[in-house]
Amino acid sequence: MASSVEKATEKVGRYRWVVVALLFAATAINYIDRQMIGVLKPTLQADLGWTESDFATIVFYFQLAYAVGYLSFGKIIDVLGARVGYAVAIVIWTIAHMGHGLATSVTTFAMARFGLGIGESGNFPAGIRAVADWFPQRERAFAIGLFNAGANVGAIITPLLVPLLVLWFDWRVAFYVTGIFGILWLIAWWALYRHPNEHPKITAAELAWIRQDPEDTVEKIGWGRILTIKETWAFALGKFFIDPIWWFFLFWLPGYLFERYDMDLKTFGLPLAAIYLISDGGSIAGGWLSSRLIKAGYSVNYARKIAMLIAAVCVLPIFFAQSIDSVWMAVLIIGIATAAHQAFSANLYTFPSDVFPRSAVGSVIGIGGTMGAIGGMVMSIFTGYILEATDNNYSVLFAVCAAAYMLALLTVHLLSPRLERVSVA
Repeated sequence: MASSVEKATEKVGRYRWVVVALLFAATAINYIDRQMIGVLKPTLQADLGWTESDFATIVFYFQLAYAVGYLSFGKIIDVLGARVGYAVAIVIWTIAHMGHGLATSVTTFAMARFGLGIGESGNFPAGIRAVADWFPQRERAFAIGLFNAGANVGAIITPLLVPLLVLWFDWRVAFYVTGIFGILWLIAWWALYRHPNEHPKITAAELAWIRQDPEDTVEKIGWGRILTIKETWAFALGKFFIDPIWWFFLFWLPGYLFERYDMDLKTFGLPLAAIYLISDGGSIAGGWLSSRLIKAGYSVNYARKIAMLIAAVCVLPIFFAQSIDSVWMAVLIIGIATAAHQAFSANLYTFPSDVFPRSAVGSVIGIGGTMGAIGGMVMSIFTGYILEATDNNYSVLFAVCAAAYMLALLTVHLLSPRLERVSVA
């Protein structure tokens, strides 16, 4: 049956990739809005007199909101679906993002970041739910890898675009101009996205391809039951270990390049963009690898975990980053680490849709995102403390980065050794 459906989809039915393009664009905008404070960190420190602890506090409040919002949005997406839930999320985060232009102190910046964290927390629960709705299991890791690559594109655009806006205008105008991207995306999303069962552009063959996996036997799962399933904690603890590392890269790499290699607003953009250009390949390659292994006949368990193991190994050289004097060699080592993060993340993000009924995917993603944000809160305070205590030496922080992915993979494997569908009866 699957082979006949596959032959049919070779001739008709590719609208699901339009959905991926929309998710890719939203994630790019999400990361432009999120990363701007990291790119502007030296400018804001000079203009507003922030210390490392002040900056860490502002990041902390973003992550606190992200933790609360992720948990809430997971349930919201399960109830409202991806179309409405995603629209709500981007309205909240775009308003909060543009509100940064009005901030004048650590407190008002923290308030704006808190609003941004609430809205941005809806991006991945909605995106993963849309992928679960529009893709069969064999394509999900690749689809997630593709739309997750939008994070890296956003991270590439930000250090190239934002310094120009600051030099042409000022940092406040930069927040207003980039906020327009969210408004344009919302219009496109509302016009183009529907659930596949309701979409006028989907063909019967493509719908059959999407629905090739066995139907869920359970329509609703309560929070109490979800929290007692060990696979929930396999995903959540995996996120707890790896998400803080990505937050660290996102918010502190610009400052690291400024300080370690004596760069400024005009010169650091290209190295930072190169790091995220490298990481873009990791997001796509990680999803492609596990999907390819599944297509070749390997189990989902083997495919996902081998891909994550390779990614975890690729992060290890970042342990030596602080001692590298060449900026471009450092860019290569850090870029490989960020690429490995994205490859690892693309496979970890498929975990809820691999093992849980579709109706529970948003809630499990929300729990995992909350745990990742809690880890990020701890990491932000720890980073601020370490940098002030060691006169901006990043060695301890890079050592934490090197170890995190092996710990995450070990945790996932111990709690879900076979990656089997959960029993929720």
